[in-house]
Amino acid sequence: MTKSQPLYYVDRSDVRAGGLDELRAGMRDLAAFVEEREPRLLAYHFYLDEPAATMTVLAVHPDSASLEFHLELGGPRFRALGAHIRLRTIDVYGDPSPEAVTRLRAKAEMLGGREATVTLHTHQAGFSRPDL
Repeated sequence: MTKSQPLYYVDRSDVRAGGLDELRAGMRDLAAFVEEREPRLLAYHFYLDEPAATMTVLAVHPDSASLEFHLELGGPRFRALGAHIRLRTIDVYGDPSPEAVTRLRAKAEMLGGREATVTLHTHQAGFSRPDL
């Protein structure tokens, strides 16, 4: 039996003018909420670029079940950030389940409209050293 590979999730959103302080507070609240309720999630980070025009979210899930749980649990919380961002892209590196892909596409449309994209990247080669 092969061990499931982690999923690497990256999304990028345009930051809407005004409300940057509220966005920052929302990012902190969402990160604390997720940290408390999702012990399997390996990493979850929010970043703003230098001009604070783009927000990037980086998450590392041990498997697709973790991603599905995150999307189910966080759905209402993602909507709260929607007033401050317009989602552009979601990239997932790994092999998410069809259910996770359906939820990702719904999240993309909810936060970015029809222009938001979800791109899946399949693993070809490489390794991780999680114990270093």
